[in-house]
Amino acid sequence: MSLWREDQNEDIQLVMEKGGQVLNLIEKLHLLLLDTPPNEITEKETVQYQESILELQNLLHQKYNRATEKLLKTAHVHEDSDPGNMQAVIKDKNVTFCIWANLKKKVRLKNHTFSDVQHGFDLPKPLAVSSVAVRILHTHYDHVSPLWLQHQGVPKLEVSDGKELTLDSKDNIEVPEEDEEKSREPNMSAEEEMEEVCSDGRKSNILFEENSNSIADINETEEETEKKSEILDIPSQAQDPLVKEERSEKREAITGESIVDLQQFVPVGGVYHIDALQLPPQVKEIKDWSMVELQDGLESYSYPPEAAEDATCPPLQITLRLPDNVMYFEDPVIARWDAAGQQWRTDGISNITYARQEKSITFEMGAFYTVALFQNAHLNVPYQAWELQPTGTDEALLTVSTSFAVIQIQIKDHQCMLSSVMVEEKDVLSSITGKWTSPVGLRALLKKAGVNIFPGEYSHKYVSMNKKAALAEVRAYQQMALVASAFAFAWSKWNTEAGHEQVVFKVSEHLTADSVKDKDWCLCMFNGQKAQKLKISETSEAFSDELEEGAEFHSTLYHMLKDFASKDAIAKVEAANFLFIDSVYQLLLATRVLTYS
Repeated sequence: MSLWREDQNEDIQLVMEKGGQVLNLIEKLHLLLLDTPPNEITEKETVQYQESILELQNLLHQKYNRATEKLLKTAHVHEDSDPGNMQAVIKDKNVTFCIWANLKKKVRLKNHTFSDVQHGFDLPKPLAVSSVAVRILHTHYDHVSPLWLQHQGVPKLEVSDGKELTLDSKDNIEVPEEDEEKSREPNMSAEEEMEEVCSDGRKSNILFEENSNSIADINETEEETEKKSEILDIPSQAQDPLVKEERSEKREAITGESIVDLQQFVPVGGVYHIDALQLPPQVKEIKDWSMVELQDGLESYSYPPEAAEDATCPPLQITLRLPDNVMYFEDPVIARWDAAGQQWRTDGISNITYARQEKSITFEMGAFYTVALFQNAHLNVPYQAWELQPTGTDEALLTVSTSFAVIQIQIKDHQCMLSSVMVEEKDVLSSITGKWTSPVGLRALLKKAGVNIFPGEYSHKYVSMNKKAALAEVRAYQQMALVASAFAFAWSKWNTEAGHEQVVFKVSEHLTADSVKDKDWCLCMFNGQKAQKLKISETSEAFSDELEEGAEFHSTLYHMLKDFASKDAIAKVEAANFLFIDSVYQLLLATRVLTYS
């Protein structure tokens, strides 16, 4: 970082190339914070990594600004032959620069479309005759929203007062007997079992800090950074119900109609920095010399002017072509970043038109803003159905059906891969399918693409859920993963009828590559300590917890299945690789199919 700050080569192509390396490092730091067990990383290291992420984000944006300034100083090189203004589109897989400079200052040239990317704008008359440049900087990532939003992981489940089940596949999740008994107290609600913890699900401290979006280069002092940052010890607060209630009321109090609730909505498709810039002094060629007036960074062009009244300043119209590698299942909500309040807001944006077929959105703004498109984070839950099916040695296929799409995830050894996303019988998002990654990496990949099938810490507040005892749910995922190499599992309609303490799902021995036939399924009920094969079937008229004839109660799912499983199936289970078992467990835990179906 120090060497790059000192590097004066601000060529835009070199900056974008270096930016790719910076983004790769930021992504690795994010995954490190999400995937490292708490006992393997100290609180000091966590804060240090988060500060490094923010510093890298700031430095990258500063370099983008300096590269823009250098490009604008030689605007005549990119001058259009017809209208005579400067336009440039420079892009790679991470960022797209669309830069237009008003060299001719003619009213009739106030609108422009960047043909390469189909972004465009229509300037108000005062700007059409001014020395102004317009930059639409589309970052395909989000370095604007609070850091905790990017660190969302699997929430923790509380099984008794002050006791938590840490949803980390590398941790031991055994609970003492006295805690198990407490978890069965009738007064214990599922809401109490859901422990409100930090969004990353692993670290107790989250650093809330924002990178500067100012056009001018900003070198923050440590004191300024401390003022902008805030470290909250959420788990210690969450143990007190009164603190939880007070915090919830405070959260509701600061949320107005125009403020985007980041627990309910998430940005999809990156961030669009739409800026009006003062056109810098141009380079002058005198004999063999190139002369240019020096200035301290880019200067933003103030619109509307501070002295002017809002009524005298017409809005500007913006058209954005949305990326093809993300999904918008509903009309997106467009919001602007409020740097002062550190929040996304919907006011100041009007006359929104979303063209679904063309994948473009047009809107008006009263000023130049940084904007993003938001989608309901919970629109894919509750699921309509799910199925986990073994497909080979240490291989399985997890299928999750939502009201909008059918998502298939292939699991092999310690990795997983998005196999397909079907929307209205069409295969979409081919750009991100077929890539092997870790379960944590797959979660990040799908969320970024707008296909969020991973309930978060607050999901139960926004969608209906099938409340289940934490002990039964977590142990069910553990034991399903343990036998997933030889047995298929699927959603059962009776899971909602079984009550809070038990989970019900379909199970079948499955050693072939074919899909499981309806007649091969049987029903299992499990409460964390007792597994039983039910007499009823999926087509029965009413729910009954009566045991199947000849069946017995067992303490684990494995021992129950062993009663009727073949020797080949048991041998396959015993030979399963622990890394495969862990990957299956992580995905079941992340999707929480037993409570959100």
